[in-house]
Amino acid sequence: MRKKWILFIFLGPLAIALFILIGGELVMHLWNWLLPPLFGWRQINFWQAFGLLALCRILFGGISGRGLRGPNFRRRMAGRCDPMTPEERERFRQGVRARWGGVGEASGGSKETV
Repeated sequence: MRKKWILFIFLGPLAIALFILIGGELVMHLWNWLLPPLFGWRQINFWQAFGLLALCRILFGGISGRGLRGPNFRRRMAGRCDPMTPEERERFRQGVRARWGGVGEASGGSKETV
């Protein structure tokens, strides 16, 4: 366990620096390749590209990177709903719909299993 932490301490900053370098360069090259010729916008430098990458990550990916529901959401919900009776499940679904207004339901009136 101790070796794992030592390895994490040395490789963690290296992985973060590599993400910054690769992510910033990739965004910068894509921006400078596409947007100035298409829309006439000016080119950006590395740090502007990294700032844009960070902003998009915060706005669209969340801080944790897991999105709104987190990993294995369906499996966790299925584990919670398995011991419920059909009446309890339906009451739970109605409560979720009342609270969230049907967000995430499939179109066409079909029910999504929880």
